[in-house]
Amino acid sequence: MIEVFKTDVKGIRQAKKLMSLLMEYCPVCRINFDLEDCDKVLRVEGKDFCANSIIELLKLNGYNCEILN
Repeated sequence: MIEVFKTDVKGIRQAKKLMSLLMEYCPVCRINFDLEDCDKVLRVEGKDFCANSIIELLKLNGYNCEILN
């Protein structure tokens, strides 16, 4: 399963912090940010994760996040 999210993460420090939190939530997932993209894309790839949980995790840490269509 692959999910792509639009975020408002702006900096590498923020992205690294969030990647650490996301890896705790889903340690077997491949996670990366593309901060050069206009949508500040977060891409998550793995067998078993909940997109809504990822959105909530980012929101709890002060960031907007939504599934990119």
